[in-house]
Amino acid sequence: MAKLVAKIGPALQTAMTNARPGLNTAWKYARSELRPPTPGEIPQGIAGISGVIAGVGRRSWRKLTVKEAWLNTLVGIEIACWFFVGEVIARRNLIGYGPGWGYKGHH
Repeated sequence: MAKLVAKIGPALQTAMTNARPGLNTAWKYARSELRPPTPGEIPQGIAGISGVIAGVGRRSWRKLTVKEAWLNTLVGIEIACWFFVGEVIARRNLIGYGPGWGYKGHH
C-alpha cells in the first residue's frame, strides 16, 4: 500500500503539469465566452437578432454557405442546451416538475 501511495504523488504531479496548458486555454475562452454581456453589448445583440429575424423574412438564409449554415445550427443547439440547463437548475430536479407545480405555482 505504501508503494502505491508513493507512486500516486509523482503521477498526479505529471498529470497536472501536462494538463496545465489545455486548462489555461480553456479558462481563457471561458472567461470571455461565458461572461454575461456588458451594457454596451446588449444593443449589438438586439440588432443581431433583429437582422436574423429580418433575414428569415427575406429568405436570405438560402444564400448561406454550408459552413455558415452549420455554424448557425451549432449556435442554435448551444442556445437550446443552455435553456435546458437553466430549466433543470430552476426545477432543482433533472426529471420534470414536482406535483402541484401547475398553473397555481409551487405549493
